[in-house]
Amino acid sequence: MDAFADPTLLVTTTTGVVRGAHDGNTHRWLGIPYATPPVGPLRLKAPLPAQPWEGVRDALEFGSAAPQEPTKVIPLPVGVEINEDCLNLNIWAPPRAHGDTRPRPVMFWIHGGAYFIGFSAQAVYNGRALAESGDVIVVTINYRLGALGWLDFTSFSDPADPFDSNLGMRDIVLALTWVKDNIAAFGGNPDDVTVFGESAGAGCVTTLMTMPVAEGLFHKAIAESSPATSVYKPERAAGVAQAYLDLIGVEAKDAAQRLREIDAVTLATQTTNLLNHVATTAPGTVAFAPVVDGDLIPGYPVAAFRAGKQHKVPLIIGTNHDEAALFKMMKSPLMPISESAIDEMFELVAKDNPALKGSEADIIAAYPEFPKQKGAMEISRDAGFRMPSIWVAEAHSRVAPTWMYRFDQAPPLMKLLGIGASHATELPYVFGTLPDKLSEKKALQFRLGGLKEAKEISRRIMARWLSFARTTNPVTTDTDTGLELSWPGYDEHTRTTLIINGTDTIENDPDGEIRKAWGEEILGFK
Repeated sequence: MDAFADPTLLVTTTTGVVRGAHDGNTHRWLGIPYATPPVGPLRLKAPLPAQPWEGVRDALEFGSAAPQEPTKVIPLPVGVEINEDCLNLNIWAPPRAHGDTRPRPVMFWIHGGAYFIGFSAQAVYNGRALAESGDVIVVTINYRLGALGWLDFTSFSDPADPFDSNLGMRDIVLALTWVKDNIAAFGGNPDDVTVFGESAGAGCVTTLMTMPVAEGLFHKAIAESSPATSVYKPERAAGVAQAYLDLIGVEAKDAAQRLREIDAVTLATQTTNLLNHVATTAPGTVAFAPVVDGDLIPGYPVAAFRAGKQHKVPLIIGTNHDEAALFKMMKSPLMPISESAIDEMFELVAKDNPALKGSEADIIAAYPEFPKQKGAMEISRDAGFRMPSIWVAEAHSRVAPTWMYRFDQAPPLMKLLGIGASHATELPYVFGTLPDKLSEKKALQFRLGGLKEAKEISRRIMARWLSFARTTNPVTTDTDTGLELSWPGYDEHTRTTLIINGTDTIENDPDGEIRKAWGEEILGFK
């Protein structure tokens, strides 16, 4: 049936009627605005709800991506533009039989990209497979990135018209509020929302779990490779903002005016330079990240978890076996992977945390490959992703159901190239967006085989993630084999972890000696 003649594709939201389209067996609505465009006087301000419109609004194409520097790693799809008016979301919903009014669970996706690149229109995030196979509603969003979303310019603003902090997080909270108010009209259950994200998106998930304003907006969480400790104090954030102003040639006294005058795309042109500057002058830190502002984010998230101040929702959290390999391949300094950078990282951590001085010797001793690059990459992986995830998991398991995984899967070619299960490689497995055939352009990593096995692994991951979203329990049955996909919960005694590979296994406290070497204190920057 033509979209213009199918009444099931017309949905009334709080701001107006949207028209969707068919996507295979699903219905989808793309590019729906959830906020007023954050432009002009609203730039660097907390987002406002979307304004109503008259008539029917077509939701047939992806909305604009947030201002960012173009990259060959994630090229923009045809028809998708970069524009400051970027606060939009997409929805996939499974078809309904006549008379079926069951509200479906909702899966709300937050994309990654180091808080400065990425967009919901990336092909890997297509929600169709999850919606079709899982009988769930999938929502993917765009939020402000880089300088306009994650730099804290509050100390440079006009007291009479101050800038706001943590704009990217504020965008996500508003998008979740939109879902709470509107998703029932699309067949979703506003009281059964699972937030999930990867990398920076997972950092948003673990941060959301400690934000009072987010209470009740989600009910389960999945954090894939969360940089949970990469959240900084206002003083550090102000220093990074000053470095950015230096790069764009704006004096502090003129910042309040100039930051509103300069074109948004122009402002994005220095984000990579700022990222590299911060990564090389303060290894282990990132330029763009949430800020402990005492308002939206009242404290450091990992410390909040340990204090029991997080939202007590069920959680899946985990990392990939070879996180740092991606940054080596891209020749990015974002993660320290040399002996000198690792040494400097520990020196800087000790300055922020004097009580931890000397602990680096015990940590380094647990990595026999150090000071070779392989050992440095392992330390960087664990400092940036694995240990923060373990600290979150062990604290959260005291108050709510928690499951932990490690993604080890890598096709033969990726193993041969030394890339392995690198950062973000689990994404097409989670979304069911692996290539159908080896002839496809996106199938390059399977040139030496492994696609059939990858699809079997993807089926199991999707089954677990979907079972969690539907039932709050990732234990389910493999539809092809009929075997139970077991996954015991995580606690501080067994530290049971699902190892995802060709054959999934359950291990208690994998690499336990390395975990113990890091000690009980949180190692991070303030």
